[in-house]
Amino acid sequence: MASAKTSILFAILCLVLLLVFGGEQFQADAQKIDCGSRCNYRCSKSSRHKMCIRACNTCCQRCNCVPPGTSGNEDVCPCYANMTTHGGRHKCP
Repeated sequence: MASAKTSILFAILCLVLLLVFGGEQFQADAQKIDCGSRCNYRCSKSSRHKMCIRACNTCCQRCNCVPPGTSGNEDVCPCYANMTTHGGRHKCP
């Protein structure tokens, strides 16, 4: 009898956890931005276009945000602004 109650409680707990944490993943997937086009515009005036695109795409995929314009405006995307390289320099263009 005790194992039946334990199994039922475990099943209910799993269901609740799936509903709580599974929903966030689907919501985040629905709000993904188009990193390619945003980074193409962001890096359009860069002297090192390919390097800028690579860094911008990495930052965009991690933060799901690219600041507007071709430079600056990093206050719009704090995650993007605070990401650094191993050397401590700003990673995102």
